[in-house]
Amino acid sequence: AIDAGLKLIVVITERIPMHDEMFFINYAKAKNATIIGPNCPGIISPPYSKVGIMPANLFKQGNIGLISRSGTLTYEVAYRLARRGFGISTAVGIGGDAIIGTDFIEIYSLFLEDKATDAVVIIGEIGGDMEERFSAYYSKLRNKKPVVAFIAGRSAPEGKRMGHAGAIVSMGVGSAASKINSFRQADIPVAEFLEDIPTLLSKVI
Repeated sequence: AIDAGLKLIVVITERIPMHDEMFFINYAKAKNATIIGPNCPGIISPPYSKVGIMPANLFKQGNIGLISRSGTLTYEVAYRLARRGFGISTAVGIGGDAIIGTDFIEIYSLFLEDKATDAVVIIGEIGGDMEERFSAYYSKLRNKKPVVAFIAGRSAPEGKRMGHAGAIVSMGVGSAASKINSFRQADIPVAEFLEDIPTLLSKVI
């Protein structure tokens, strides 16, 4: 797909060997192509376009950007937002593997340029340091759009391996507490439950 000149490639596939992911993601960057995923539900901008496996009927058009590491929670949050009168400008499932093509920072920077997006919801989960890195980036921004966050896996037993390859906690980084603390230090409200996300959005928009 990269050699054919495609510039946006969505990789839904799960269980891709890590060395293969490293190769084609680096190859894509060298060729100025964008990889969404692997192990992701894709990307949707209702009602205009969808590349992936999201149930489109759950996504109502609106002004909220959504970036999520979890496929299922992408649908859950979109559904809850729609029930509370919010809609989605674009939702991006970035994938749950340890190595992915695009991260929170890259997608959020695109939302900053998107006139259809007024605020962003970030759905993170335990493992890795992507959320901590985003918090550090966000705290240094001068011109920013409001962000509301949720971290999945806060009740996971310590030391237990979870389903996603990215859910690896080490050296105190990657835990739910670490991610929640980093968001709060960056003045990003963190929802305790999914149902809290629309309420928090109402306060920041």
